[in-house]
Amino acid sequence: MGEQENVQPAEGVATYSVASEGRGDPTTQQMRTVGQRRREAERKLDLHLEEASHKDGTSVTEGEGHSEG
Repeated sequence: MGEQENVQPAEGVATYSVASEGRGDPTTQQMRTVGQRRREAERKLDLHLEEASHKDGTSVTEGEGHSEG
C-alpha cells in the first residue's frame, strides 16, 4: 500500500501543469481570427452552393443559406 506507481503519460499526450495553465484559453485575437476564417468559409460555401444550383437549374431559397449575418 505504501508504494506509488510511477506512471508516465502516453507519447503524444499533452500534460497539464500550472505553468501551462495560462496558455489553455485562446486570446481575443485568436478568437477574432477563427471567427473571420469561419465567416469567409461560410461565404465561400454559399457562393459554391449558389453556383452549383445555377448549373443544375434549381435555386437555393433564403432559408437554406449558411450565412448568419
